[in-house]
Amino acid sequence: MTPNVSVLVCLANGSEEIEAVTTIDLLVRAGIRVVTASVETDGGCEIVCSRGVKIIADAPLVKVADDEFAAIVLPGGLRGAERFRDSTLLTETVRQFHQSGRIVAAICAAPGTVLASHDLFPVGNMTGFPGLKERIPQEKWQDKRVVWDRRVNLLTSQAPGTSIDFALKLIDLLLGKEKAREVAEPLVLAAGIFDYRE
Repeated sequence: MTPNVSVLVCLANGSEEIEAVTTIDLLVRAGIRVVTASVETDGGCEIVCSRGVKIIADAPLVKVADDEFAAIVLPGGLRGAERFRDSTLLTETVRQFHQSGRIVAAICAAPGTVLASHDLFPVGNMTGFPGLKERIPQEKWQDKRVVWDRRVNLLTSQAPGTSIDFALKLIDLLLGKEKAREVAEPLVLAAGIFDYRE
């Protein structure tokens, strides 16, 4: 029986679809309740992602930001990450998750564009899209597919190709390694992906 765990996945026009959908899909496979939230200022829930894929968010962020979630996920996609960065509600929601000790998970353009630009983690190692490495302070940067800083409950990852690693690590953190292994096994992952076979 899977514990009742919920995760908030934020979306904006320009979000990277592989990162968003892969994370949502694997969390759902693990039995985690996922709520998708649009940060668009007009309250619109139809999101046009970075490559034109359309996703319908469950609700505008303003309606769900204060609900009980164990983690918040920020997919990348530069334009989407810039919309996150420019949303006062989004940045304040991330700040609240951090201050309450819940997991903040960001991938690709989101760590440098959102977390670093607002200095939301004065302490905290992170990674992100290598092409945007200069947005993350040198002393915090780690060149790894996935970085988990347990001191501040911060999970970061690099790009669309690391989305499975990112999602499996989030499942591990929320439900344990056994559940992550159970989700990973039928995916027939390529060698090198963090797949819990060990």
